[in-house]
Amino acid sequence: MDQDMVVLARVRLLSANRRVVRGAEGLWIYRLLTQVEPEVYGSKLAYVLVEASASPLVGESPERRSALLDEAVEVAKALSTGNPYRSKVLARALAARQRELEGRPTESLAFEGRELRAALQEEPRQRA
Repeated sequence: MDQDMVVLARVRLLSANRRVVRGAEGLWIYRLLTQVEPEVYGSKLAYVLVEASASPLVGESPERRSALLDEAVEVAKALSTGNPYRSKVLARALAARQRELEGRPTESLAFEGRELRAALQEEPRQRA
């Protein structure tokens, strides 16, 4: 990992003076910093990915929207069960992905519903 890029991402994050940096800059910052500190930045990356999937810039590309939402789900699932934001960002990412799939065959929706239930139910078992 290029430490200069990590420092640059942290400087941009601090200079943004916002709780969450959005848009392309936020994606770049959080993707980079999640590689370094996944538990700290992963929930924000998942949040920004879901937000980016609703952007007019990807409005005409269902493949790009799906890719962003799939990435958001994977990032959220990778968070430890002790992370206080895990269940919230995972539920948000899975719900957004399910909405994206609503135009697809019914079996896709059934799979997504089962995946959402399984992901949310696995958290309490892992804490025990």
